[in-house]
Amino acid sequence: MTQAVDVVVIGGGQSGLAAGYHLRRLGLDFVVLDAGAAPGGAWRHTWDSLHLFSPAAYSSLPGRLMPPQPGETYPDAAHVVAYLTEYEQRYELPAVRPVRVTGVHRDGELLRVETDSGTWRARAVVSATGTWSRPFVPAIPGRADFRGAQLHTVAYENPAAFAGQQVIVVGGGNSGAQIPADLAHAAHLTWVTLREPRYLADDIDGRALFDHATARRRALDEGRTDTGGVASLGDIVAVPPVRAARDAGLLKAQPMFDRMTAAGVAWVDGTTAEADAVIWCTGFRPALSHLAPLGLRGARGRIPTTGTQAVDEPRLHLLGYGDWTGPASATLIGVGRPAREAARAIASLLAGGSS
Repeated sequence: MTQAVDVVVIGGGQSGLAAGYHLRRLGLDFVVLDAGAAPGGAWRHTWDSLHLFSPAAYSSLPGRLMPPQPGETYPDAAHVVAYLTEYEQRYELPAVRPVRVTGVHRDGELLRVETDSGTWRARAVVSATGTWSRPFVPAIPGRADFRGAQLHTVAYENPAAFAGQQVIVVGGGNSGAQIPADLAHAAHLTWVTLREPRYLADDIDGRALFDHATARRRALDEGRTDTGGVASLGDIVAVPPVRAARDAGLLKAQPMFDRMTAAGVAWVDGTTAEADAVIWCTGFRPALSHLAPLGLRGARGRIPTTGTQAVDEPRLHLLGYGDWTGPASATLIGVGRPAREAARAIASLLAGGSS
């Protein structure tokens, strides 16, 4: 089966839906191909206690405010899934699922999108596959020798499976703080970070992070390495559970260990710690393997872009992978602006104008 459309959007999570909203407003013919079995993207696969950093009204996609969740200042992941599901239905976004894209190829004046459910040919492609499907675990000496359980953030659900166990959590970002806070009263916890954890002020949440990220990106684009103390999205937001655990003295970070052993971990000074489980909250990499046939990868595995547009393939836009594809573009509140810019650039390209 081969189908033809103006635009193929790859990925039906928050970034793909934001792209679809703006493509719909511009009257373009498009399809959203989603590998998931149901709407909601990565939000369907988070740990049980995860909540947003921001109130609902500050965590919305373009065109539709997220309604508040009764009894919650910061909505949980299930509320986000319900919002994304309703959003997709409200704007009649043409999502086809489950469809897994295996490769995007040049095909004359078109791009050919090969999938496990057939082929689509398009005049432009938006890649919005995110990072959740590509968890990163560092290559630590001895990791294969460890006899306990090892899992990444993507596989963590709740503290029940670790009750009474010796658990080491590795990572100093937001998941690296939230999962230890979740475990603190159930497990014997050791929290390990590469550097001293940096907490944002307690009164800063996602309402301010987008402005911070935008200012930081502007400073870097202007060639300024001193961003004036602008917060990074890598800093820890002191959401209520993290704040409570921190203030109770339950979140005391240890420096990163040097190697792993069969029974646990060891530091360079000879100190050791036994562990039943190690949870790697060590981040993700962009899920870009479907774009490999285009041969666009540059330094650090990224595809060079101007805004969201691939430098060496103007028919391709990348959306939602981090600041390199738009300030805070991997967040609900931040993806709207780069999605709008991508849709406008595609409309101009298809109309024969400059991209």
